[in-house]
Amino acid sequence: MSKKTLNVGIVGYGFMGRTHANAFRKVVNFFDLPITPVLKAACGRDEAKLKSYCERWGWETAETDWRKLIDRKDIDVIDICTPNDSHAEIAIAAARAGKMVMCEKPLAMDGPQGEEMVREIEKAGVSNMVWYNYRRVPAVTFAKQLIDEGRLGRIFHYRAKFLQDWTISAELPQGGAGLWRLDAAAAGSGVTGDLLAHCIDTALWLNGNINTVSAMTETFIKERTHSLTGEKQAVKIDDACAFLARFDNGSLATFESTRYARGHKALYTFEINGENASIAWDLHDLHRLQYFDHRDRGNLRGWRSIHVTDGDHPYMSKWWVPGLQIGYEHTFVHQVADFFEGVASGQPAAPTFRDALETQYVCDAVLYSAKTGRWHDVKHV
Repeated sequence: MSKKTLNVGIVGYGFMGRTHANAFRKVVNFFDLPITPVLKAACGRDEAKLKSYCERWGWETAETDWRKLIDRKDIDVIDICTPNDSHAEIAIAAARAGKMVMCEKPLAMDGPQGEEMVREIEKAGVSNMVWYNYRRVPAVTFAKQLIDEGRLGRIFHYRAKFLQDWTISAELPQGGAGLWRLDAAAAGSGVTGDLLAHCIDTALWLNGNINTVSAMTETFIKERTHSLTGEKQAVKIDDACAFLARFDNGSLATFESTRYARGHKALYTFEINGENASIAWDLHDLHRLQYFDHRDRGNLRGWRSIHVTDGDHPYMSKWWVPGLQIGYEHTFVHQVADFFEGVASGQPAAPTFRDALETQYVCDAVLYSAKTGRWHDVKHV
């Protein structure tokens, strides 16, 4: 029996364009889906780079104007892998054209823009998802299962950090294709929207809503040369951010992110402490979940390292045999699988645009708190 196919059009061919293309290509090899994605068209501004990307990743056709891509009758899904400042325009146009929309994180430049995106996507009634891929790490999904089963009991503490070191040099320019994350006009914010957004999305999923925050930010390099104009410009992104938070469930939290932690390329960790048990996870050891249960017999009590590779662990039955681990790229495969399962069943797979707006509200509150030096309540969807 032939399966339904849906044609995907992707906008953007950089780092995230590669991770998404890989996921669309691989998902049907490992997941028995009711829908098969077809890599129909890719879109980008540099025609030579776009052609190379299409040939390498198997996209059938190319477009250099995303509006033409959206207008095509043979495109069912628009996947947005562009800098943050273009997410809203592309997503809204795609929704109005009746296309399903998948959008890279963060959803928008700020909460009000995110609200407009949610209104338009829900008005159009199209399937939608935002690529917060760390939810799909099997160990993180397993942590969610343990929490939902009540194994941790009442939650007291949540702490997370995401550390990098790639922007320390004052000679590094800002702006342009490779460095748009350093340009506030394209990115909206610095580590808050780029790195902490991941930590916040995971935290909201695992531990519920955040209701108030107290933050501080710092921009260590005040001026950089813009790569496109050659002019010195003020740096308006946050290089580092740390904030305290209170969750609706009464638990306390600390979040930290920086691009100035020498020796760390992508250290994302979280730990959750409950009345009965604690869990901890580290992106550098992503296939393991650390678990401590106080209810264990006293002389056996201690942290255990759970190797999340067995067939009864989330997603792992789709891959290899127990003991053989998977990695970063597989989280995107899982997200594609969940998205198309949701399309087929009519049950949207999270995070939807509405879910991602909650993360946007927390980011906004963090930046406002850092600016004013005061605690700030988080708006909710």
